Amino acid sequence: MISTSGITLRYGNRALFEDVNIKFIPGNCYGLIGANGAGKSTFLQILSGDVEPTRGDVMITPGERMAVLKQNQFEYDEFEVLKTVIMGHTKLYAIMEEKDAIYSKTDFSDDDGMRAAELEGDFAELNGWEAESDAASLLIGLGIPKPLHEKTMKELDGNEKVRVLLAQALFGSPNILLLDEPTNHLNLESINWLENFLSKFEGTVIVVSHDRHFLNQVCTHIADIDFGKIQMYVGNYDFWYESSQLATRLLSDKNKKVDEKRKELEDFIRRFSANASKSKQATSRKKQLEKLSLEDIRPSNRKYPFINFKPERELGKQILTVENLCKTIDGKLVLDNISFTLNKGDKVVLAGPDGIAKTVLMQILEGELEADSGSFTWGITTTHAYFPNENTKYFDGVDMSLVEWMRQFSKDQDEQFVRGYLGRMLFSGEEATKKATVLSGGERVRCMFARMMLSGSNVLMFDEPTNHLDLESITALNNGLNDFDGTLMIVSHDHQLLQTIGNRVIEITPKGIIDRMSAFDEYNDNPDILKLKEQMYA
Repeated sequence: MISTSGITLRYGNRALFEDVNIKFIPGNCYGLIGANGAGKSTFLQILSGDVEPTRGDVMITPGERMAVLKQNQFEYDEFEVLKTVIMGHTKLYAIMEEKDAIYSKTDFSDDDGMRAAELEGDFAELNGWEAESDAASLLIGLGIPKPLHEKTMKELDGNEKVRVLLAQALFGSPNILLLDEPTNHLNLESINWLENFLSKFEGTVIVVSHDRHFLNQVCTHIADIDFGKIQMYVGNYDFWYESSQLATRLLSDKNKKVDEKRKELEDFIRRFSANASKSKQATSRKKQLEKLSLEDIRPSNRKYPFINFKPERELGKQILTVENLCKTIDGKLVLDNISFTLNKGDKVVLAGPDGIAKTVLMQILEGELEADSGSFTWGITTTHAYFPNENTKYFDGVDMSLVEWMRQFSKDQDEQFVRGYLGRMLFSGEEATKKATVLSGGERVRCMFARMMLSGSNVLMFDEPTNHLDLESITALNNGLNDFDGTLMIVSHDHQLLQTIGNRVIEITPKGIIDRMSAFDEYNDNPDILKLKEQMYA
């Protein structure tokens, strides 16, 4: 178990945490959530000992081992990949190093023999004989093939290094596991593997992630950072979000009778209890949920942007026709005879491992790039808006206030009208007058959403819209796209976003496209499609 007593962290007059007392129990997975800047990563660093609090203590049950997902990709550049993973268990690695040093001696003494025997006992007790095979299994599960295991870390690219460091944290069955954004740079298969690994993990897991699907699959509890405090909730992220929204609605309706409130709460808890996660903790979590009372569920203090894409014109029958598009980038053929037709009501998930191919297709359809050959035709009733993967050109060097920046894209130049859209994106009051050049990544994304909302377009194209966003903005985007009654095409790594809004999947492969009317999960689980993928990627 790991717990805190009176943890306070101050930077000058600002208190990031104030008198935090919390316990994390073995067998549970805790999702640590909070708005950008709330201190999620910092709190993990306090737990790990990398950041010293102003006052307060962190207590760990004696004898328990903690593992932390390292963030420095270059720390182990001179070490072999397999050895880097084993180094996650510092005690075992130290034993292995000392053993090797003793056995390499030319003048092996009796004392050396006694020490070696002692080390061999400790080595066996820590399952040292299985260390290399266990490390290899972790690496393979996370998508690092065996030929890379003997290479040095500096020979790997950034995505591969992140996966090795994740394997290092998971190695050796730690009692406490601290994970900061563990799904970054993982593909769908590796994320599924990690979800299964954590569902069977018997220790304590505390995880920070912007991947809602991942949090829903692995978390038994949500630890919510707000106003310098941490409030614990039973259930996964969706349960926390829905319950906090329910509490807000109930408290705002002062005329509703308490009995009616309790009935709505009980119905809500019953529904979520029946859909508890697949993990081994599902039964105990269900019991905990059933014990909740109205007082246990509090409204959230979060601020959510209001994202609402409202088309000004209804779509006709003809939306988009693409015929035999081809495009080569830097000598590589990324689009090879791509043909498809968009229909009214299509919510297309654009899939495939080649991110450049998906971006290039959208850039061609938006008119930012020209195809080498082939053609495409937009219907006469369509107006389309595009969210680019890279938005630098819209902001860098633009010496404008946000109000002035938004006016560029608005038919109505009235300041109050423009401020209304900025307010929806959480830029109110003086926030709306700051310069566009000083915006953070997440603020830029919200401005791009406002720009698209102003367009009134009936076809939307999104290329990785959740990058740089906090969970609140991602949830608001998800809700906004669910309500959008036009046609859209989206590229994203956010599993839940794709599953909840998509009704069609177009996957770009080296041998053309796979095009199916299907929800995202059904597409990925379809045996016939899996066989077809093997052929297309062979």
